[in-house]
Amino acid sequence: MKKWDIARVREENETALLSLAAELKIGTVSAALLYQRGYQKAEQARAFLCKETEAFYDPFLLKDMDLAVRTIEQAINSGEEIVIYGDYDVDGVTSVCALYLYLQERGARVSFYIPHREKEGYGVNRQAIDALLAKGVSLVITVDTGITAIDEIAYAKEKGMAFVVTDHHTCLAILPEAAAVVNPKRPDCSYPFKELAGVGVVFKLLCALEAGASCVSAGKQGEPYTAALKKICTEYADLAAVGTIADVMPILDENRLLVWIGMNQMKKNPRIGLKALIEAAAPGARLEQKVNSSFIGYTLAPRLNAAGRIGSAQKALSLLLSTDDWQAAVLAKELCDTNAARQKEEAAILEGAMRSITEEVDFSDTEVLVLADDHWHQGVIGIVASRLTEKYGLPTILISFEGDVGKGSGRSTGGVNLVQALASCSDLLQQYGGHAQAAGLTIERANLPAFKKQLNEYIREHKADEYEEVLAIDCALMPEEITVMNAEELSMLEPYGTGNPEPLFVLEDAVIAEIKAIGAGKHTKMILEKAGVRCEGVFFNLRLCETNFCAGDRVDAAFHLSVNDFMKVKTAQMILRGLRLAGESAAYLEEGRKLYGAVQAGSQNAAQADLIPSRSDFAMIYRIVKEEMQYNKMISVKKAAQKANGLSYAKVRFIFDIFQEMELIGLESIGTEGDVFACHVNAMRSKVDLEKSLIYQKLKSGKECD
Repeated sequence: MKKWDIARVREENETALLSLAAELKIGTVSAALLYQRGYQKAEQARAFLCKETEAFYDPFLLKDMDLAVRTIEQAINSGEEIVIYGDYDVDGVTSVCALYLYLQERGARVSFYIPHREKEGYGVNRQAIDALLAKGVSLVITVDTGITAIDEIAYAKEKGMAFVVTDHHTCLAILPEAAAVVNPKRPDCSYPFKELAGVGVVFKLLCALEAGASCVSAGKQGEPYTAALKKICTEYADLAAVGTIADVMPILDENRLLVWIGMNQMKKNPRIGLKALIEAAAPGARLEQKVNSSFIGYTLAPRLNAAGRIGSAQKALSLLLSTDDWQAAVLAKELCDTNAARQKEEAAILEGAMRSITEEVDFSDTEVLVLADDHWHQGVIGIVASRLTEKYGLPTILISFEGDVGKGSGRSTGGVNLVQALASCSDLLQQYGGHAQAAGLTIERANLPAFKKQLNEYIREHKADEYEEVLAIDCALMPEEITVMNAEELSMLEPYGTGNPEPLFVLEDAVIAEIKAIGAGKHTKMILEKAGVRCEGVFFNLRLCETNFCAGDRVDAAFHLSVNDFMKVKTAQMILRGLRLAGESAAYLEEGRKLYGAVQAGSQNAAQADLIPSRSDFAMIYRIVKEEMQYNKMISVKKAAQKANGLSYAKVRFIFDIFQEMELIGLESIGTEGDVFACHVNAMRSKVDLEKSLIYQKLKSGKECD
């Protein structure tokens, strides 16, 4: 469970916040957020809100940008066949789209190539190079890829094909033998901002091409560059915004300005393909309300990504390139359908993975979840790994085997550098790579058991000793502050992302008045009540059976504040990100756990604590378990106790133990709390005398029950 870190900026700086709110003519909630993020003076806050703290840098400060411009201009002028070689994710597809449209406008003979995820894998490959050579291609421009394609680009050079590499990924010790290598992460590149997305690097290339090398030199931009920048922003900032957000790049510095301009462009004059996708994903949505970083990241990006995950990225690119409303609507619908298929595939993989966890994993001796299957879709396992990491708080690697070779995708917690962990097992892997928090690998089936063991041992020795996942909360709100006005005012702080996260609030010590499943059971809706005010909250991608919460519980709720615009009626809505028991509900659970532990250890007498179950107690809990198993395969001690009309937590926990001992049910602890279980009810061939249970007899005798 994550540790909650609630900033008490409002309580500690009340006078300063009132002054800041008055000077800026904003509400105290917005003022608190600005103050919390370091903008404590009115002039600082005003500059931040007006985007005056950011500026675009000269593109020719990027190493090799002059060479890239010269090479591309020569290819355009001489009529060479140019191919844009991109990645299949959103960053790659938006990069291809922007550069293709620009070069087409310039009259270049240009086409594009995006490898198939399953058939070709990531990056530049020799088969693709041979195919392009056969078509007479003489120049390849990579976007969002290519920086590690040392051997492949050397091979192309031998065959007479030139490369211009544009990328933003980490460089190896040597660079490709290309005509130009444009990457802000080059060790010898002095560009002031290193965190551009792949499409951000392409944006800078377009600015440089438009201005022309003869018009601009580093530090001397002038009017030609200003005109070029305005044109490129007007035509391509929307694509840059989508790709930057989708690739989870820091929304700071140049990225912040680029995303802000791009989002405004999408609101005022959206590209035909993006407008169609917005309408298909959120029918009837008003652009000025829906288009924000969260909507792009959580709604548009998954649909654009789905094409490359379980098919070909060509469909996503075709949508972005579309100039026909009808064609765009058809493609947008197809992408939404593909995304729905991806979600269905994801749900199936998640169910299979959780079943494997129940059957195979001993959490007391597990530092990393490594699961494998012969039928999991390669393009989806990374998403599921992320879900499992979030659920169990452990690094997770899922591997999909085809024959004797498996490809895996992993996600990590903040305390484990996953790519370093994989490096420690390099003798067992064919390939591996990635980042601290996300990585991929290729492994032979025979090496899987040794890999699990070796990786587990490495992480046990090298995980951060003091690391604890933290839910960082900006400030607490009272229920009367959860309003449409406050939610709409927060848009001033957009765009959100890494470095400027979407504000996270907490409503403390509220009562769950209502709780129910929505969205075909995929999501959970709650009505929270405090001081007579009722607030609506939705927990997306959390099933009701997974919550361990019931109506009547007192909770602290962490949430983003948003506007729900349904049937043209606006209401404030809490997008829930975390729940924990509070007040008397938390005390009840803590006391129950302590009593259970004390009786187990023999320091508390079960009879004196009224913990010896009666036959009616057994019957009631068994009925509750069977009822729960009709709807899901998980059972919570707390929920069962609440449904049992007053049975104590500790008594119900011991009843569960007795049921398991006597093989009436099978239980496997889920997560770190120890009182939520994966459960199945065993078939009974004859009547079971529960009083013959060793645990029951120890409870009656007052002995230790471990």
